[in-house]
Amino acid sequence: MTGERTSADGGMETSYGFRQVNKGEKQALVNDVFHKVAKRYDIMNDVMSVGLHRAWKDAMIAALNPSRSEDYRTLDVAGGTGDIAFRIIEASDRKAHSTVLDINGSMLAVGAERAKKKGLSDNLTFVEANAEELPFEANSFDAYTVAFGIRNVPRIDVALSEAYRVLKRGGRLLVLEFSEVEMPLLDKVYDAWSFNAIPQFGKMITGDGEPYQYLVESIRKFPNQRDFAAMIKTAGFSRVTYTNYTGGIAALHSAWKI
Repeated sequence: MTGERTSADGGMETSYGFRQVNKGEKQALVNDVFHKVAKRYDIMNDVMSVGLHRAWKDAMIAALNPSRSEDYRTLDVAGGTGDIAFRIIEASDRKAHSTVLDINGSMLAVGAERAKKKGLSDNLTFVEANAEELPFEANSFDAYTVAFGIRNVPRIDVALSEAYRVLKRGGRLLVLEFSEVEMPLLDKVYDAWSFNAIPQFGKMITGDGEPYQYLVESIRKFPNQRDFAAMIKTAGFSRVTYTNYTGGIAALHSAWKI
């Protein structure tokens, strides 16, 4: 069992948390996690980030600064519950259209129900599909977003190549993900919280701590900021940058298809 991070060369496709699995096995295991937590997903994010995920997501949308044009199209991947897509639509004065793609039907069902309650259904399309094989034509979207989902994709390099393919020229990639803490002492506090408290809270909230244990471990396996930026560049993107939030607990990666 090891918490050593994977590199820009890969490794997440056979990493289910700290467990090594065979190629092709990870997706089903991850699907099971999200079927279990779908109805409590927002609570889960609150627990894992001590509520900070809301501010980080707001900062992500501010960085995107979505157009207030009815022709503006975004793709939010691994965004089943709609959290990012709702923010994008509201920031565009309800003019933009967002396609929410997730491989997990349970997550999408939660998002569709939330969209109906918010009166946003006309601005949204929910699609059940794999980030590694997007069912869209090339040059279809103005922006591709993914928040706290890319580390659950087995073949991240393939997903990034697909992101590049479906974006229009001049399109924007924004990836928000838990990352490597770069602030002294905060890393030790965060580790203690993550490995000791989060699975226990998860068990209290959902009756099952195992999904939370996987999610905590998957954060530690995900490539650090520099290595993930290198993967984005390898996929063909330009102007690749990242911004740390809360000492590197999370990082927002930005890139463009030029």
